[in-house]
Amino acid sequence: MASKPPQSDPVQDVPEVSPPPHSAAGLPGIGHSLRTAQQQMGVRRAALTLLRVNQKDGFDCPGCAWPEPEHRHAAEFCENGAKAVAEEATLRRVTPAFFAEHSVADLAERSGYWLGQQGRLTHPMYLPAGAEHYEPVSWDRAFAIVAEELNALGSPDEAVFYTSGRTSNEAAFLYQLFVREFGTNNLPDCSNMCHESSGSALTETLGVGKGSVLLEDLYRADLIIVAGQNPGTNHPRMLTALEKAKASGARIITVNPLPEAGMERFKNPQTPKGLTRGTALTDLFLQIRIGGDQALFRLLNRLLLDAEDGVDREFVREHTHGYEEFAAVARSADWDETLAATGLERSAIEEALRMVLASRRTVVCWAMGLTQHKHSVPTIREVVNLLLLRGAIGRPGAGVCPVRGHSNVQGDRTMGIFERPAPAFLDALEREFGFAPPRAHGYDVVRAIRALRDGDAKVFLAMGGNFVSASPDTEVTEAAMRRARLTVHVSTKLNRSHVVTGARALVLPTLGRTERDLQAHGEQFVTVEDSMGMVHASRGRLAPAGPELLSEPAIVCRLARAVLGGRSSTPWEEFAGDYATVRDRIARVVPGFEDFNARIARPGGFTLPHAPRDERRFPTATGKANFTAAPVEYPRVPAGRLLLQTLRSHDQYNTTVYGLDDRYRGIKNGRRVVLVHPEDARALGFADGAYVDLVSEWRDGVDRRAAGFRVVHYPTARGCAAAYYPETNVLVPLDSTADTSNTPASKSVVVRLEAPTTA
Repeated sequence: MASKPPQSDPVQDVPEVSPPPHSAAGLPGIGHSLRTAQQQMGVRRAALTLLRVNQKDGFDCPGCAWPEPEHRHAAEFCENGAKAVAEEATLRRVTPAFFAEHSVADLAERSGYWLGQQGRLTHPMYLPAGAEHYEPVSWDRAFAIVAEELNALGSPDEAVFYTSGRTSNEAAFLYQLFVREFGTNNLPDCSNMCHESSGSALTETLGVGKGSVLLEDLYRADLIIVAGQNPGTNHPRMLTALEKAKASGARIITVNPLPEAGMERFKNPQTPKGLTRGTALTDLFLQIRIGGDQALFRLLNRLLLDAEDGVDREFVREHTHGYEEFAAVARSADWDETLAATGLERSAIEEALRMVLASRRTVVCWAMGLTQHKHSVPTIREVVNLLLLRGAIGRPGAGVCPVRGHSNVQGDRTMGIFERPAPAFLDALEREFGFAPPRAHGYDVVRAIRALRDGDAKVFLAMGGNFVSASPDTEVTEAAMRRARLTVHVSTKLNRSHVVTGARALVLPTLGRTERDLQAHGEQFVTVEDSMGMVHASRGRLAPAGPELLSEPAIVCRLARAVLGGRSSTPWEEFAGDYATVRDRIARVVPGFEDFNARIARPGGFTLPHAPRDERRFPTATGKANFTAAPVEYPRVPAGRLLLQTLRSHDQYNTTVYGLDDRYRGIKNGRRVVLVHPEDARALGFADGAYVDLVSEWRDGVDRRAAGFRVVHYPTARGCAAAYYPETNVLVPLDSTADTSNTPASKSVVVRLEAPTTA
């Protein structure tokens, strides 16, 4: 039997703290997975559903974007994947009666955890202007409300159309088509807040804004550098790939301000060894200060230039541009400055150099620890510089590996969800559909919030996600959303964005990945693209959570018909009834998707082309891979202050909180904790267990405060601190963003710790 949702928010006043473990997964991972699945789905439903996750004839996990191997286990999922599936396939329901019982004001006082635990949305719900409760509404009326507001705008650019990374390729393609026929490129997405820096850096240097490796490359690598990433929590199935790489002889360098259990030792629950000893993964741990990565890679590059066999000169000569300018700047890298920026010992950097020099095939993996700083783009360019020096692009077992955090965030961008679309994409769209797409760039996430705040945007529509909780500067974001005339969310479950509304609001329930999708032409499937450019089908099998649910493609098509009416000649009804017809159009618009329907019918799908990997061809402005030579940057922190990174707990996926524990960091029954090095905490006068307010400092002089956090003495890098988001997003200034990519700088927030303002 599944359990009932909590009636009240759990008390988190006194989190329990114990020493963090030094291994991940194993028997505890199995236990937590099965317990969560049973609570949400019941035993039989859990077993039937989990055995279909990530199978070639099953559905794609709605969690992370890590790829599946060719030969799959019967249980091809991780603990957090099991939690993600359980939350979607839950038997709990949020019906109109729930909204009649709970006012919006009541729901706004609840935690995101409590909201998410209530279950699946079952009916379209409408909040009229001035009302206190959502009320049920028909789909036709809901679409008419959206059409009324959109068509009353003075300009299409007064609307914002957000996309979450769970949206399928078919839905994303239809969504951007509708938005561009409406007349705007205001298509911010969750990538703006995570890997936008990666795309910006890789497009400039390699010509393709995606990773260049496949799973097989990890297995063949001599050296894997994992920088600014915590696979044990955020991409647990990656640990299996690292274990396999280690068995083949790879060595691993971990670069992170925090020691993470998953990178210390992985206990693979699918092997006898994993249930006992496990596998030690990290050979060298570089416990770097937050934001010191560019300085580290710049010095390594200088040392490679000085080493006898440090540079693959043939590759540099044949395939790169800008080497001499880069080398001149890199040779000025300074040991003293690097040690100050990184907090590392000279001997550790020298050991890292020896490992790089001993490797012919090197892969560098990274995630948010590299992408969410002011200097993130030059940091990632510096990573590329190292790989170019070693000739490690377009070589089997080597390359760049930005690890995406949401299951189809990369596919959504491939389908055209981008506020700055390439002219070639718009040209193809115009040829195929016979309309002139807008050419002016639209709003990304940060610019969309500013536009809502300033009254320049008046309607907000989100295809999935939890925009309010995911975005920076929480108070500013919430005030901006409340200025909108209409907010609309296409969602599977309740979240905070549904209770921070415009003058009017709609919540439109949609099918999940786990559910059967029946349309006019029969049962449908959708497709997704993983973090390594593999495209495959996803087929749900469960009955929908309620008869009123529509699929995302159906919602987009009906919305387009209501809004555009006779202005559009696009066959929206045909698209809604048969997704194969959508894929036929994608095949004619998006490079790499030729003969889409035939190729996706093959078990496991297909791999998208990647010119640098496949041909050592670089579609950049110079026609070659570009070295770059930006000045070295790193955060300077005033005395008496700490540099805070926001991060996930192990009981969390993005803004979805599954529980109140983080067992890999020794935290139980609470999320309002701040991890501080014991010596830093003592110097600031705070004992372990003390309570503080976190106050961020930014050049605008505004004190942004997150109140009531328990200090946890923790082995983080000196001068650094860590705390969970979304609780600490309130500390991230809206205008504190990465140069070029405009990604919120959520990993480098200067904070001071103060005694609590309230008892």
